[in-house]
Amino acid sequence: VQLQASGGGLVQAGGPLRLSCAASGLPVSSRGMGWFRQAPGKEREFVAAISGGTENTGYADSVKGRSTISRDNTKNTADLQMNSLKPEDTAVYYCAAGKYRTTWRTLRDKNDINYWGQGTLVTVSS
Repeated sequence: VQLQASGGGLVQAGGPLRLSCAASGLPVSSRGMGWFRQAPGKEREFVAAISGGTENTGYADSVKGRSTISRDNTKNTADLQMNSLKPEDTAVYYCAAGKYRTTWRTLRDKNDINYWGQGTLVTVSS
C-alpha cells in the first residue's frame, strides 16, 4: 500500500491550492481518507476527512468554509481543495487512510489510521 501526496508548493495568501493523495493497493472508496498538517514546532493536526463508503465529511474549524475534501474513485485519489489560503496554513500536509468504513470523526481523532503518505509542503506567503 502506498499513499502519494502531491500538489504542494508556494502560493500567495488568498490563493487556492489543490492537494491530491493517490492511493495504490487499497480502494479509497471504502476507506476513511483524511488530511492532516504539521507546522514547524507543532504537532500534527487534523485538517479534513471523508468517511469510508459515504460522502460524510468533516473539517477543522481553522479551514471550515474554505476547504473541500473529495474522493475520485476512478482515479483512486482523495483530494483537498483549499481556498483563501492564509500564512498560518503553511505546513507539511499528510494524507492518511483509515480502516474499512472508518468515519471522519474517527480519523479526526487519529484513530484507526492504517497508512500515512509522505507529506507535501505548502508555503503561503503574505
